[in-house]
Amino acid sequence: MNRLKTIILLASLTALLMWAGQVLGGSAGLWFALVAAAIMNIGAYWFSDKIVLRMYHAREVNQGQAPELHAMVQDLAIRADIPTPKVYIIPEEAPNAFATGRNPQNGIVAVTEGLLRILDRREIAAVIAHELGHIKHRDTLIMAIAATFAGALSMLANAAMFGSLFGGGHSSEDEEGGSPLTGLLGVILAPLAATLVQMSISRAREFMADEAAARFTRTPLSLARALRKIEAWSHKVPMHAGSPATAHLFIHNPFSAAGLTSLFSTHPPTEQRVARLMAMEAGQLEVAA
Repeated sequence: MNRLKTIILLASLTALLMWAGQVLGGSAGLWFALVAAAIMNIGAYWFSDKIVLRMYHAREVNQGQAPELHAMVQDLAIRADIPTPKVYIIPEEAPNAFATGRNPQNGIVAVTEGLLRILDRREIAAVIAHELGHIKHRDTLIMAIAATFAGALSMLANAAMFGSLFGGGHSSEDEEGGSPLTGLLGVILAPLAATLVQMSISRAREFMADEAAARFTRTPLSLARALRKIEAWSHKVPMHAGSPATAHLFIHNPFSAAGLTSLFSTHPPTEQRVARLMAMEAGQLEVAA
């Protein structure tokens, strides 16, 4: 169900981008949006991992520097049937982790120093298994594409707004463009709708990665305990580096703020994730292959 939901949502983003381009700029706007999205996707495919690792000052560690961590990652990668990813450590006290890389052959798992100190061995393994689930499902690429579409829509809306301020846009006799009211609604609603779709895709992929972690470790409750600890510590020790734009990468949003509705959340509520994991432990919820 989560895979089908992701396909539908990505298709929705594509349709939304094409509609916004057509409404805001006619056929020229449509082609501009598609070309911009293609260029941004290429950039995200090749460089997003390097950018995010540099943003968080992550450093690669070899087997000699972190033998237990490497052994854990290697064992779980075998269970996940993917190549062993590179391992990075982030100099942050907040317990958290993320995966990146354009495909399983170039996968990277990054964990914070705080995660290694605060969680026990089974909980760390569960978090790493969750991140390997993202790599196996190519979630890093899917989310980069979703973010790119959302970014292209925002850029298109900003260009349309800038053009309208200086008397640009379509005349009333231009058959290709929409009405001024439609154009204004597009400027306002298209980026908002894209953000909602992007967040929905992110939440769906988190559920899939939780299921993968339960399958790889065979101990769903270990991830449940880890998620509760990470959430509790995120309120005590905030993440210092990075940007909220990268929140979807982490196992728990390190930039969550009170007052935001669930529609704008990059992750499902922790209690909902924990409840699903407990149901898996009890055999009440089937774990997808």
